[in-house]
Amino acid sequence: MRRWLIPGLIVLLAGCGSSPPTQFYTLDPVAPQTAARAAVSMPVQVVAVHIPADLDRQEMVRERAPHQLEVSDKNRWGGALDTMIQRVLTQDLARRLPPDDVVLPEEPAPPHHAAIVVDILQFDRDSSGNVIFDGSWSLTDAGGDKPLLNRHVRLNAPSSSQSYGDQAAAMSRVLGELADGIAGGLGAAHAVR
Repeated sequence: MRRWLIPGLIVLLAGCGSSPPTQFYTLDPVAPQTAARAAVSMPVQVVAVHIPADLDRQEMVRERAPHQLEVSDKNRWGGALDTMIQRVLTQDLARRLPPDDVVLPEEPAPPHHAAIVVDILQFDRDSSGNVIFDGSWSLTDAGGDKPLLNRHVRLNAPSSSQSYGDQAAAMSRVLGELADGIAGGLGAAHAVR
């Protein structure tokens, strides 16, 4: 029995040492599509980002096949995905709107500001290699409960490879496109007021 125990332990320890390390990823802000900065009537703040339960995890998720998800233990987000999206979207909007018109998520907002809420139905890489964003954003006055604007958005960006790093980069580009759309919507709302 002892003769088999030592070789068995050696094999077990060798297997533990060969597993690939866990990789951590983040989303990053991207440059705006156009150089012009939209004018807004009041400062804005991204107050909430709601994500589906299947994405509300540290492990990265992608669609393996229709109706089948792949959850990776070795590829993880560096923080909570909803908080990361809120931070990056805020940074993207700051690049697209006039200075001082974007209030940071945890910063006390001025009395007259507009709140942006993002509701995400889907935000992952599909089985064909495209990152899909399906959701909506709404704008309300700080004290109001009736939306001033409500827009459904469906965006996609190709992932240049099957790597999780390229998936994170494509997701960052999609958030940049979302910020372009929000900045344009805020500019249109300002023009109407």
